[in-house]
This record gives sequence, structure tokens and C-alpha cells, in this order.
Amino acid sequence: MPRAKESFDALHPCDFYTPEELLVEDQMYTIYEIARLLQGLDPDAEIDEETESVLLDWAVPWVMNNADDLVVADPPAEDAPGYYGLRQPEDVADSPDSE
Repeated sequence: MPRAKESFDALHPCDFYTPEELLVEDQMYTIYEIARLLQGLDPDAEIDEETESVLLDWAVPWVMNNADDLVVADPPAEDAPGYYGLRQPEDVADSPDSE
């Protein structure tokens, strides 16, 4: 149920990291690792499944919103997640999509 703004002690800007602030240039990350990073956690942090689900609710739209600044790699196995990283000009130079 919605609540009046006055019912909160403080309001904060809704700022998100840019890809350049969040990701290391030469590294690739799973959506699960990105979800942790968006919350200031280590990408390998142990979290429970319910918390991970909530964090993914933030990470998926973040990836979609920043897609122009990212590259994606196929998963290493059929049942594994894909990997995302910062897009560099040399990453997709030979790709038909880069034109």
C-alpha cells in the first residue's frame, strides 16, 4: 500500500552506478555478480536465495538500461548464466552488429 512521503524519516536520490563505476574494464560478470556489486557487496558474497532474488530485481533492469555500454558473452555451459562486461571498441569491432 502506498505511503505518504512525510511518513519516512529521510528521502534519498535514486542514483545507480554507471557501468564504468561498477565494473572492471577487463572482467566479465554474471547477472548474479552484478546484483551483488550494485548493493556494494563483493561479487562472490554468500547471500541467501531470497535476498539474491530481490537483488536480481534491481540488476536485470540495470543491465537492460545500460545495454549500450555492455557486451555479453555466451555462457560457458548450457545451464550456466551469461557474462556481461564493459563495452570497448575493440570488443565488437569485427561483429556485424558494430556497423
